[in-house]
Amino acid sequence: MNLPPKVTERAFARLAEINDGSEIRPLRVAVAGGGCSGFQYDIRLDRAEDDDLVLESAGQRVVVDPVSLPYLAGAVIDFEDELIGARFVIENPNATSSCGCGTSFSM
Repeated sequence: MNLPPKVTERAFARLAEINDGSEIRPLRVAVAGGGCSGFQYDIRLDRAEDDDLVLESAGQRVVVDPVSLPYLAGAVIDFEDELIGARFVIENPNATSSCGCGTSFSM
């Protein structure tokens, strides 16, 4: 059985900051073919579809489509705010390798 992805409280908190004062839109995390390692993450504000997995905390939602779900099984979606930049990151136990920037991976 594949475990669903998890979202950290830090990621939900950053999403709440992004959505503050505007229409609350979920963060979509998807996997697509491409990138320098074979697959790449697509992370964007979007709307939920009927067949999406919805992960929710304090009114904020992260959605994953059914095609991407197997690639993200057991993954942790987090937010990093470092001196070199701030971004949503994915710790993916299914990835056998990834590129230096962390947006592309192989399985």
